Amino acid sequence: MTEFQFCPKCGDRLNTLNGRLVCQGCGYIFYRNPTVGVAVIVQKGRTILLGRRARGPYKGAWCIPCGYLEWGEEVRAGAQREFQEETGLQVEVGPVYTVHSNFHNPQSLTVGIWFRGNVIAGSLQAADDLDAADYFPLDALPENLAFPTDNLVLEQLRQES
Repeated sequence: MTEFQFCPKCGDRLNTLNGRLVCQGCGYIFYRNPTVGVAVIVQKGRTILLGRRARGPYKGAWCIPCGYLEWGEEVRAGAQREFQEETGLQVEVGPVYTVHSNFHNPQSLTVGIWFRGNVIAGSLQAADDLDAADYFPLDALPENLAFPTDNLVLEQLRQES
């Protein structure tokens, strides 16, 4: 990852101190924190809704519909928005199912929050970051999953059923 070189507050140089970027002029600490990702798990019995990524490094791979939380967005509202953008379905976002740190892309570290959810309106139609969406039996999932943490979540779901 390319290191940032200049302070976003005063423009002076950033130096590395104890693993953090610190401005030599004003002392501002430039925190590089993981981004928050949100996903909603929608099941019908022993099937789960998955979407196929339409672009980017994970193009053609399947995942639990997910996306990034926007700045200032409430976490459940963000999960609901992302799910609707990608699937055309409105969901009632339920309890947190699990939380995992994602290290599969060192350039974009994330913390993922997977919620349980129930469809309340809409019709299934892949859009936005997805080019396909469908329900799969938990025991017959596609082999090409996009994210290692989705593997963890899906295995957890299989063990519960």
